[in-house]
Amino acid sequence: MRYRRFGRLGWQVSEVGMGMWGMGGGVQGWTGALDDEKIDALQRAVDLGCTFFDTAWIYGRGHSEQLLGQLVRANPDRRLYVATKVPPKDLAWPSTRKSRLEDVFPADHIEEYVGRSLDNLGLGSIDLLQMHVWEDSWAMDERWQRPLLSLKEQGVVKAVGISVNRWEPWNVLRTLETGLADAVQVIFNIFDQSPRDALFPAAAEHDIAIIARVPFDEGTLTGRLTRDTRWPEGDWRNSYFVPENLEASVERAERLRQDIPSGMSMAQAALRFILADPAVSTVIPGMRRIRHVEENIAVSDAPPPTPELLDRWRRHRWDRTPTWWSQ
Repeated sequence: MRYRRFGRLGWQVSEVGMGMWGMGGGVQGWTGALDDEKIDALQRAVDLGCTFFDTAWIYGRGHSEQLLGQLVRANPDRRLYVATKVPPKDLAWPSTRKSRLEDVFPADHIEEYVGRSLDNLGLGSIDLLQMHVWEDSWAMDERWQRPLLSLKEQGVVKAVGISVNRWEPWNVLRTLETGLADAVQVIFNIFDQSPRDALFPAAAEHDIAIIARVPFDEGTLTGRLTRDTRWPEGDWRNSYFVPENLEASVERAERLRQDIPSGMSMAQAALRFILADPAVSTVIPGMRRIRHVEENIAVSDAPPPTPELLDRWRRHRWDRTPTWWSQ
């Protein structure tokens, strides 16, 4: 495992971290894995050098946080970084230009959910507390700034991050100017390359860490989806991969496959593309089984893609805008 500097915080974190949405289960979660499998996968990740774990209260209404807390307590000799997120009070993902700060992140709501997360984690502090939706129009509003500064002063929260809405990497640029955001979590992958346009340069200017999420485009970039893929009732992917999205996604994945070298899986290519960008501090694939952990973490030891290969992959950029199914 290779490690990277996490922005101005100076943390040395594993360049392959773990995204824990799939660990939560429950309403509008991901189906198909048992807790014993998840716990084994988490421990295997630690054993292979993974040190950055990203969760949120909404992932199983606290269940994913509980699994992460259990992992941290089981490894007292390892420095594991815990990142979680405050859900929007109106429970609306994503926020929109009409969303009001007082309806989404009022001070008492932020404080309440920090307490809930600490209880779930069973820890005394949170390394990185992130806002789970965001509107850049809130940037200068002291009503979100004051409670977060207070939590940092108390030592309950060590750093603050923003999780940017899907396909809106521009929707945080003013917030970076405030100096309060230590990290930005954004969708970045072979298809979604737009963060490189303005967000990555702005983050570099302010020495802000970048967490790359959704490296496999919710599964498209593993190469395993087909036009007939379906999931059990209640699985979030059914609401995301509506026919118009599934058809277009599979078609693009099939085109990309032609630019994947022999002996390299599409998932490996997806991670190598992301890690080839020095702006990225860590990438957080979802990994619920040991074999996925081993496959994904092994990419950290692979040589970087050649400039020619990166150029071919960059031609698969797919600029998208939010729509009714892209929550």
